[in-house]
Amino acid sequence: MADAPERALATPAPTQTDATEARHQARMARKKAVIDQKIAAAKTERGVVLVHTGPGKGKSTAAFGLLARALGHGLRAVVVQFVKGRSDTGEEAFFRRQANVTWVVSGEGFTWETQSRARDVAAAEAGWRAAETALADPTVGLVVLDELNIVLKYRYLPLERVLTALANRPAMQHVVITGRGAPPELLAAADTVTEMRLVKHAFQAGVAAMPGVEF
Repeated sequence: MADAPERALATPAPTQTDATEARHQARMARKKAVIDQKIAAAKTERGVVLVHTGPGKGKSTAAFGLLARALGHGLRAVVVQFVKGRSDTGEEAFFRRQANVTWVVSGEGFTWETQSRARDVAAAEAGWRAAETALADPTVGLVVLDELNIVLKYRYLPLERVLTALANRPAMQHVVITGRGAPPELLAAADTVTEMRLVKHAFQAGVAAMPGVEF
């Protein structure tokens, strides 16, 4: 008896999962093409100025994360802290132990604590002298100017002096500036600007500043 003819195997119909995967792959392919084009167009290599401002928490925290990243690439860094006067912060305790970091605290506490414009201006001037030295040093790869925006907001330093030093710094040096109320002229001069937005904060609910989170 002759063998029965083999039945042709039916092609399974596409499932919903197959269609979803196909749409995802097509969307990601289009996105990758756009991103690859932007990466290919970004050919300039130079130091950048970053400004972290706004009323939300995280401006200095983000700057210190960038500091850790720079150290991981072997860059030498200088940190100048304006306004802040406490020296028991976790970031200072950690980064002062790093050989490639110079840490300068040039503040006597927030303006409502000193209640002396003359003292605040003198502290800002001392910090800015240290900052100018760092901004003129080609061996320094990153300068962190923590809370400088507050100093500029209260006009403890001439804005033009700051903008001139930033413009004249070594070509490959990066600078990150933090603090609320960054002036429009600084925002215009910066390469990257991030504004932190406050949604909620534990302090508003009566939670004290906690070590490792707030300082």
